[in-house]
Amino acid sequence: MKIIKRNGAEVPFDIEKILNAVRKANNEVSESNRLSEAQINKIANKVTALAGDLNRAVNVEEIQDYVENEIMAAKAYAVARKYITYRYTRSLVRQSNTTDAQILTLIECNNEEVKQENSNKNPTVNAVQRDYMAGEVSKDITRRILLPAEIVEAHDEGLIHFHDADYFAQHMHNCDLVNLEDMLQNGTVISGTFIEKPHSFSTACNIATQIIAQVASNQYGGQSISLTHLAPFVEISRKKIRAEVAEELAEVGISDTEHVNRIAEKRLKEEIRKGIQTIQYQVVTLLTTNGQAPFVTVFMYLGEARNEEERRDLAMIIEETLNQRIQGVKNEMGVWITPAFPKLIYVLEEDNVREGSKYWYLTELAAKCTAKRMVPDYISEKKMLEFKVDKNGEGHCYTCMGCRSFLTPYVDENGKPKYYGRFNQGVVTINLPDVALSSKGDMDEFWKIFDERLELCHRALMERHNRLKGTLSDAAPILWQYGALARLKKGETIDKLLYGGYSTISLGYAGLYECVKFMTGESHTNEEAKPFALAVMKHMNDKCKEWKAMHNIDFSLYGTPLESTTYKFAKALQKRFGIIPGVTDKNYITNSYHVHVTEKIDAFTKLKFESEFQQLSPGGAISYVEVPNMQDNIPAVLAVMQYIYDNIMYAELNTKSDYCQVCGWEGEIQIVEEDGKLLWECPFCHNRDQSKMNVARRTCGYIGTQYWNQGRTQEIKDRVLHL
Repeated sequence: MKIIKRNGAEVPFDIEKILNAVRKANNEVSESNRLSEAQINKIANKVTALAGDLNRAVNVEEIQDYVENEIMAAKAYAVARKYITYRYTRSLVRQSNTTDAQILTLIECNNEEVKQENSNKNPTVNAVQRDYMAGEVSKDITRRILLPAEIVEAHDEGLIHFHDADYFAQHMHNCDLVNLEDMLQNGTVISGTFIEKPHSFSTACNIATQIIAQVASNQYGGQSISLTHLAPFVEISRKKIRAEVAEELAEVGISDTEHVNRIAEKRLKEEIRKGIQTIQYQVVTLLTTNGQAPFVTVFMYLGEARNEEERRDLAMIIEETLNQRIQGVKNEMGVWITPAFPKLIYVLEEDNVREGSKYWYLTELAAKCTAKRMVPDYISEKKMLEFKVDKNGEGHCYTCMGCRSFLTPYVDENGKPKYYGRFNQGVVTINLPDVALSSKGDMDEFWKIFDERLELCHRALMERHNRLKGTLSDAAPILWQYGALARLKKGETIDKLLYGGYSTISLGYAGLYECVKFMTGESHTNEEAKPFALAVMKHMNDKCKEWKAMHNIDFSLYGTPLESTTYKFAKALQKRFGIIPGVTDKNYITNSYHVHVTEKIDAFTKLKFESEFQQLSPGGAISYVEVPNMQDNIPAVLAVMQYIYDNIMYAELNTKSDYCQVCGWEGEIQIVEEDGKLLWECPFCHNRDQSKMNVARRTCGYIGTQYWNQGRTQEIKDRVLHL
């Protein structure tokens, strides 16, 4: 069993430390009030058993809480007072400087919690350490100065989660839908240098990667670009290449147009290959200021093309993108592996979803890519046009901003729909299981506490909004002045972009399954429990509408992609309410509205069930099905994709593609348990050195490759197959 110290370092559990602490408190009281040595041993053994029952590393505060409770249970009140006083005194000493110990453990790579906080950050890298160090300082300032005490307290207790507090001190926002079209067609400025409209496809791809890196360094969430915005540059390159080929052939006396076109198209495809390779390799190898590759999503939607010629060119770009992702990227051993980014989204539409349709070949290629590399994810144009309807009654199909954060439909002052160039202001998430457990199962009390917690989220979200108010466009010129999000003047504030629906702000939620399970005794997939689950979702949507009317800000309900927070919430629930079977007995809680990972349900039933809840999560949501190795069963992958098209807006298939650098094993790296800790192990050579294996898992709508905390690892281990 392991213990996590206050500085984040993980050490072996030592019962002697409990014995010594109780003995010290015991020795400070009169002999008549003292515990016997047998009682002290009983307390230490009980605490050890309680900690062991959690099946995870326990932090020092939890151990001390157990010790307090057991001393009180022994009715040694004088000893308990001494123990509590000692804890309080030490707490005051620690509060004199809240960041030094954390930063030191970060530098020495001893902070287990931070090491596994983000599955796409390597904490041994200087750039990541620098970002984490700056984050610790920012969180300290945020907690002590910038946020009201009630929000900090609620965050610490796990009632809510105030996301990205490490970036809150700066005037930074969450996710973007980058207006790449504006920047490429009208030019942009990067690091003080004007970048004019590209004169070839390959140059457009190069500029796009520079834009991606600049955007990523000026916000802290995901961003998305569309391949459609690169498509016009294919024709520019085609004309340029044709002219070159015609000139070359003319020199040898050949003027046949068909011959010219054939050679030109061959060279054009090579330019497309190099351009897409530039995007893939630069995104994977670039390090932004926060020490990770840019969190970017690439959108592939034939329906965005302006005409049939552009659609054909876009299809060539999509085909090349899929082929290169199927191949993967080479690791340090020279083996082709699955990269985390860029994330790919492929839109299923009438022109590609049925066998015999014009672009069916692309959908077959997408299925092969999913089977091997877990991407692309799939948006159903059919369902999205139903769900995303603007005030004019028109449906729209567009990409999310990163992994799942969706903008709400918006019509500009000219009556035209607008999505590219918009963004999300930030997220605060409510812990739904805590609402249920706090109510003790009383329905009236549940709705009362629910409203109180939602109001707390409302106030926390307004803190996020108000932190952005007054931000000058000069703070991030690439975003606000040079086209990524706007073309504001120097010295102008971004305030007008925060109102009227131009941007969104997200009320996140987590643990709907556990909430319903406690209140009804059943999973929300049960027909009798489902109405309560839908009522909870509707209530949160109603609150978002109420706040929107109050502030003229687009509040939107968001199915939070919990990563490290799933573990944090689970630990908070266990601390407050103990171990409750089916509710708090895991070291994670369920993402958003998802069916619990251990529940046996087939892929099609799961997708159909979750589609109702996805519709009630307009600010962002994604569903998934867990599948085995599907590389030899592409028809089954295609069948799931076609079901997605007809039944759910946004979904993905979770496949496995791992590699052991010690023995060369390719397949699924296993999770094993030892001494209360979950470890990754090669099933062939039993290698457990994480630095010598490549593991890719989708946990939050995006792929992670740097491992996960113990709570998320247990969730991955517990997953059942749906196909």
